[in-house]
Amino acid sequence: MTGTVYKSTGSWYVVKTEEGETYNCRIKGKFRIKGIKSTNPIAVGDRVDFDADTSADEVSGVIHHIHDRKNYIIRKSVNLSKQTHIIASNIDIAFLLVTINNPVTTTSFIDRFLVAAEAYGIETVLVFNKIDTLDETALEEQLYLQAVYSDIGYQCLRVSAREGKGITELKELMKGRVSMFSGHSGVGKSTLVNAIEPELNLKTAEISEQHQQGQHTTTFAEMYDLSFGAKIIDTPGIRGFGMVDMEPEEIGDYFPEFFALKEHCKFNNCLHKEEPKCAVKEALEKDEIAWSRYQSYLQILEGDDETYRNDIYGNEK
Repeated sequence: MTGTVYKSTGSWYVVKTEEGETYNCRIKGKFRIKGIKSTNPIAVGDRVDFDADTSADEVSGVIHHIHDRKNYIIRKSVNLSKQTHIIASNIDIAFLLVTINNPVTTTSFIDRFLVAAEAYGIETVLVFNKIDTLDETALEEQLYLQAVYSDIGYQCLRVSAREGKGITELKELMKGRVSMFSGHSGVGKSTLVNAIEPELNLKTAEISEQHQQGQHTTTFAEMYDLSFGAKIIDTPGIRGFGMVDMEPEEIGDYFPEFFALKEHCKFNNCLHKEEPKCAVKEALEKDEIAWSRYQSYLQILEGDDETYRNDIYGNEK
């Protein structure tokens, strides 16, 4: 039998067939010794083949094959730096929820997510959430960030899940596609999903006053079928986003505004650091490229993952 993984709890997987039947499945041990350097060999969104196991009182399944993935989004496991964690696979569009405060979403976090999405060929839309809570200073910052990313070519939405602003536009982008919502804990993912589809009634939580960061309300990634012909993968809040398996010379290719200038650099393998006649650095000096983007690029290039993960609520902007 063939189906799509809708939920992963680490040891059991909920698989849904084309006919709409769901099975609790486990995996054959061999997946763990195939050299997959991942804490989760199977991810939500995977297409899998499984055999129904009718020997027990309740019918379950055993997954024996994973179909090739169209794409996936991945991050380093925070506690196991040599392993990776696949957040979700076979995604048509990713929505990265960004909040200016309560909690702060740093530009370095945004850029790391966008680089990972570019590397795996996933269209990403930035969703500036909680716009109803912004004072004048925060509003200026939000509009500035929106201008930075719009100029690069990323679609940006301004949304208030609590007031229902921007929900119609968001749903239009989701129709007929598998969407993934992501962002830090506390940016309002579950509240936004509830605004889009109230019947789901996902659990939400308030921001921790002490640390101004979210409480984890989503423990595992899970896919939901929505009433307007869309599917959504709700993911746990991501605190750190270490980059995985990128060669130094290719990192700049995942910054679209850098890639557009690359052919004008003197050297083909220009890393946009110390090299003479670098088109990226010349554009930077003319304020044609945002300094925050260049700073993010250097952090990724230098492999500054540990500092990043340990101090994401520091002053990185």
